[in-house]
Amino acid sequence: MKALIMRGLLAVWLGVVLGLSVGLAPLVLAERDTATESLPWDEARLLAEVIERVKRDYVDRVEDHDLIEAAIRGMIADLDPHSAFLDPGQYRDVRVNTSGSYSGVGIEVSAATGSIVVVAPIDGGPAAAAGIVPGDIIFSVDGMPVSGVDLDDTIDRMRGPAGTSVTLGILRDGQPDALRIELQRGPVTVRSVRAEILDSGEAYTRISHFTDATPADLTRALQSLEEQIGGPLPGLVLDLRNNPGGVLEAAVHVADIFLDSGLIVTAEGRTLDARFRMEAQHGDRLAGAPLSVLVNGGSASAAEIVAGALQDHRRATIVGEATFGKGSVQTIMPLSDGRAIKLTTSRYFTPSGRSIQNRGITPDLVVEPFGAEGEDAQLRSAVGTLHGRRLAYDAAAMPPGPPNR
Repeated sequence: MKALIMRGLLAVWLGVVLGLSVGLAPLVLAERDTATESLPWDEARLLAEVIERVKRDYVDRVEDHDLIEAAIRGMIADLDPHSAFLDPGQYRDVRVNTSGSYSGVGIEVSAATGSIVVVAPIDGGPAAAAGIVPGDIIFSVDGMPVSGVDLDDTIDRMRGPAGTSVTLGILRDGQPDALRIELQRGPVTVRSVRAEILDSGEAYTRISHFTDATPADLTRALQSLEEQIGGPLPGLVLDLRNNPGGVLEAAVHVADIFLDSGLIVTAEGRTLDARFRMEAQHGDRLAGAPLSVLVNGGSASAAEIVAGALQDHRRATIVGEATFGKGSVQTIMPLSDGRAIKLTTSRYFTPSGRSIQNRGITPDLVVEPFGAEGEDAQLRSAVGTLHGRRLAYDAAAMPPGPPNR
């Protein structure tokens, strides 16, 4: 594909997810800040003192390894809801997830306000089949309380061998009583692209999340639709609703498919590798044909990069509801003995310089999800924007976005 690949990232995560594919690339050393190289020995002595007290006086014996790992987990988790320490099993899961399949319940989650919040169920997974919806709060797994303090532990408890069961305690807006939903774990195949010609004749493509394979899958899907109708697509609805994000480069490539040129995303961070600009290369796959993008509160991170870039370039009409509002980039950094940390390293910005952190993308056309008799009112409105309209855009006229400092 065509977009610039940022250096130095082993993996870029744009959502805290369960079973989400991530891209892996070589790691290089980050630049040093010589002003902060020295270890704060007073604080280090305090940590050593606490560990010694726990070892000596805690009611049960605790191994040194467990104490140190717990201290590291707490340190990283306290930074923000998206940073985490990964033990060998968790790090292995990250790499396995790159294949796009795993065994579990098929649910994307985030830690927000101390709770485990469902961002979106994965299409075709057990959670989607059981009726779990974005915004549900998971308060227990198999009867044991959970919270956003240890998101990775909750994720581990929801995963497991195919055929085994797990019961989730759910709080749902509008439901006075807690729900307990038993799910049977199964193989979750992460097919990120689905495409069809609607009964009304318009082209429709849904991206459920972003993996390494998403851009190529989308290109093939568009070609298949063209073959189906025997010519160029007159317009397209791109559905990013309940898309929790995924691989940064995949999102950039997808936006690039529909842009002829111009800035797609920038990011700012403390290190050189955390500051980057990614731009589109020549060639709009739809040749300027009308494009509508569907979003809602479950559209997060990488999905927001695509929607924000297409909106800023006036290449698409954004239809639906305000998006989730996650504007940070996580990097997977390997450590010794098969461990790693997932660390927030950048904040990203749309082409016009907007940060969507805790704000989200506001649609050009705000539409409630359902109309009369359960009709998908958002899809109907998105199709309506395609008729009789070609969206012209001028990439050269776009604001340059925030500078790389």
